[in-house]
Amino acid sequence: MLKEKIQNKEKMIGMYVQLADISIARIAGLAGYDFVWVDTEHSYMSTETLLGHVLAIKATGTPVIVRVPQDDLTYTKKVLEMGVDGIIFPMVKTATESKRLTDYALYPPYGARGFGPMNAIDYGFANVREYMKTTHNKLGIFIQIEHKDTIENLDEIMQNSDIDGYIFGPNDLSGSYNQLGDVFGDHITNIMKAAIQKLHDNEKYIGIASGGYAEETVRHWSSFGVHMLSAGADFDFLRDGALRNRIALEQIHKS
Repeated sequence: MLKEKIQNKEKMIGMYVQLADISIARIAGLAGYDFVWVDTEHSYMSTETLLGHVLAIKATGTPVIVRVPQDDLTYTKKVLEMGVDGIIFPMVKTATESKRLTDYALYPPYGARGFGPMNAIDYGFANVREYMKTTHNKLGIFIQIEHKDTIENLDEIMQNSDIDGYIFGPNDLSGSYNQLGDVFGDHITNIMKAAIQKLHDNEKYIGIASGGYAEETVRHWSSFGVHMLSAGADFDFLRDGALRNRIALEQIHKS
């Protein structure tokens, strides 16, 4: 179970799904990752498409984590009712905000989530009371560290025991320091490493969302000593595979 791996500080790897075709989600689920990250913050997929992705990935036995749009209560509820294994809240900056977001995800007395599960309880075929009692023990709740304010408020944010994991977003973090894209420079590197050490000292689960999947990029982020590393999106693999195939065909057939 995803949350057990988090609690045991196990290393996990995953990829992103951002395109709309449900077959892509199924392929990602069958590929053997520890989780598949479905992104709804930057993608154009509808909630109906997202549900199809969730069903397709979970049918393969792979945990599915969904990144929701920034601070959106209604959308968050819809995603949770789909029965996801984890949820990612982007661009969290303060302890107050983190508490509001974790409250979105958890039923009373742990939070303030409204009741109305559908697919999460197999539309009533599953035990509803059991779901209400145990969902807080099964749902992985992540926040992203993507802004300098988060770094400055990290000590206070870490007091929220309902946060299961902290995922760095290097690009947006660099942008908050007016250095957008300079994710490998000394300034951002030192900031991230200091924050990661602080999280380790407080026995937190730590991840990095890589903007690329080249071997040298993955090795770079892995060297930061994090538990969870995600890299490579569906469109990356489609683009790069298509280019490699075209080049090979040209060399073989047109030379």
